Amino acid sequence: MTRTIVPKEPAIAALASVWGSIRALAGELTAEQWDGPSILPGWSVGDVVAHVMTTELLLLGDPVPETDVDVESFEHVHNEIGAMNERWLEHYRARGRVAVLADFDDTTSRRIKALQAMTQDDFDADSFTPAGPDTYGRFMRIRVFDSWMHELDLRDTLGLAPPADAASAALAFDEIYRALPFLVGKKAGAPKGSRVRIVVTGLVESTVNVAVDGRASIVSDFDVEPTVTVTVNYADFARLTAGRATADPTVAVVAGDRALGEDVLGNLTFAM
Repeated sequence: MTRTIVPKEPAIAALASVWGSIRALAGELTAEQWDGPSILPGWSVGDVVAHVMTTELLLLGDPVPETDVDVESFEHVHNEIGAMNERWLEHYRARGRVAVLADFDDTTSRRIKALQAMTQDDFDADSFTPAGPDTYGRFMRIRVFDSWMHELDLRDTLGLAPPADAASAALAFDEIYRALPFLVGKKAGAPKGSRVRIVVTGLVESTVNVAVDGRASIVSDFDVEPTVTVTVNYADFARLTAGRATADPTVAVVAGDRALGEDVLGNLTFAM
C-alpha cells in the first residue's frame, strides 16, 4: 500500500477554516434560502450544511439515527452510504435549523479538539478512508476535499463567489490531483505516449503533468511538447471533478489535440 503522509497542523487548520466558512455562511441564510433546493439532487441548502458534520459525528462515535422513512427508495440514493447519509438528514430535517446549527458548532468544535490531541504519528497510522486503506491523515485530507466541495455547492446554489481560502483549497486540490493519472489514462483513455498538461488558474494555481507510458503517472515536466494542454479555473475544475450539475467543460481552454482534451474534460468526474 502506498502510504500518504499528510502534515497534521495544516490539515487541522484547513478543516477549521472551511467549517468556519460554512458556519458563517449558514448563519446568514434566510429561512427561504435554508429550505430551498441546492444543486445536489434531493437536498436542500440546509441538508448540505447538516451533511458536512455527519461524518464528523460518526468519527466522534455517534450512532446513525433510526428513521421510519424508506430512504433507500429515494431516487438520488444509490448505495448504502447514500442511505446512511439520508438517515442522518431525516434526523436533522425533523429537528430544524436551530438544532442543526447548534450541533454543527458542537460537533466541529469537538472534532478540532480531538484532532489537536492527536500526534503526527497518529496521522501517519494506517486507517480506513473512503478511497481505500491509507493513513488517517489521508482520510482527513479527503474530509477537507469533501467539506470544501460542499462549501462550493452552497455558494453555487446561492449565486455567491467560490470559496476564497487558499490554504484549505490547496489541500482539497491535492486530493483531486492524486486522481488525475486514473482519470486521464483510464477513464479518458489517453493513448500511450500522450502527454497531458492540466493548468489550474485562480485561487489555486497549479500545473499538473500526466505522462501516459503504459500506466499514467504524474511527472514534474515533459521532455517533449504536451500532446494537449487544458487550462481551467479552479472552481470550474472542482465542479468537473465532482460531476456537479454546474460543471461546464466548455469553459476550459484546450490547446493541442482537441479530441483528447475533450475526452479528458468529459471524464474528470471521480467519486470516493
